[in-house]
Amino acid sequence: MFPLSWTIPASILLGGATTVSAASSGVTTRYWDCCKPSCAWSEKASVSSPVGTCDINDNPLTDVDAKSACDGGDAYYCSNQSPWAVDDTLSYGFAAAKLSGKSESDWCCGCYNRPSNPRQPISLHRLTFTSAAVSGKSMIVQITNTGGDLGDNHFDLAMPGGGVGIFDGCTKEWGGIDMGAQYGGFSSRSQCDALPAAFQDGCHWRFDWFENADNPAVEWEEVECPAELTAKTGCERT
Repeated sequence: MFPLSWTIPASILLGGATTVSAASSGVTTRYWDCCKPSCAWSEKASVSSPVGTCDINDNPLTDVDAKSACDGGDAYYCSNQSPWAVDDTLSYGFAAAKLSGKSESDWCCGCYNRPSNPRQPISLHRLTFTSAAVSGKSMIVQITNTGGDLGDNHFDLAMPGGGVGIFDGCTKEWGGIDMGAQYGGFSSRSQCDALPAAFQDGCHWRFDWFENADNPAVEWEEVECPAELTAKTGCERT
């Protein structure tokens, strides 16, 4: 659906990650619904283990098939899957996505296999923002969720206070905190301070490094998996 726009040789290093595919155009939105992400269920894809989840107090759960808090269960999205800045021009984070020509079994945990070494997990998704205040900055994300309401080549960036969207586990997890607009979430940095402490840095990131950009367009490509991301989710392609 989105045209191939430019190609970078695999040998070029970008932000510590090796590019392995051509860049394509895409769109972004933002969300944080507190729900168990889709890639946290077993047998979604060929991975080392599903994405980790947490209980209502943000403690890791060991039962990979614990029911989502958004469906009457006890599994929530963990605070350690919030975005953070690596430097002034690069951030790491996580996203829900829908990618043209692919299915959930392809994109869960964001890694694909290099043809020359089919056992090596090599690919997350590097987003280079092409509009709004963050134009020119980049973000490497691991896909942890699937957006059933997303269009093709659409990345829904996970950030606390980003809006609960069509599901809302945050009211159950955090009680009476005003989560802002259903789509878009908070409108000011100060609102982040109402969140539990572990979630505040990821919320502040939006207003600091991300400059409160509103759904910027991106060019995206596959890159090597930074260990900093897979260590947080516990999920790698196999």
